[in-house]
Amino acid sequence: QVQLVESGGGLVQTGGSLRLSCAASGRTFSTYAMGWFRQAPGNEREFVAAISWSGGNIYYADSVKGRFTITRDNAKNTVYLQMNSLKPEDTAVFYCAARNIYYDVVPRRLDEYDYWGQGTQVTVSS
Repeated sequence: QVQLVESGGGLVQTGGSLRLSCAASGRTFSTYAMGWFRQAPGNEREFVAAISWSGGNIYYADSVKGRFTITRDNAKNTVYLQMNSLKPEDTAVFYCAARNIYYDVVPRRLDEYDYWGQGTQVTVSS
């Protein structure tokens, strides 16, 4: 069992930056692929970025490529999402997710993940 707790959300102006953190419980964090998803009001939850257990494979949604960076620190059981050049359309609740998988892959679908955090709100004002 893994528990995920996101933090770092908030209100920021267009063009600003935020760094989200997702702290995971458990001693096997290093064997989990980690992902970030977001859900805006009235929309379905969508993929943002994901990182394999080793950190060697990373994938981004086209909408955030070049602006967001996902990293992980296995010693701290934490995955991060650095978000730069934020836009009003980035406003959403951001969720982190975990999947225990042996292969060094990058899951991108919601149904590929086993554990979810409660989410953190990101609001970008225009």
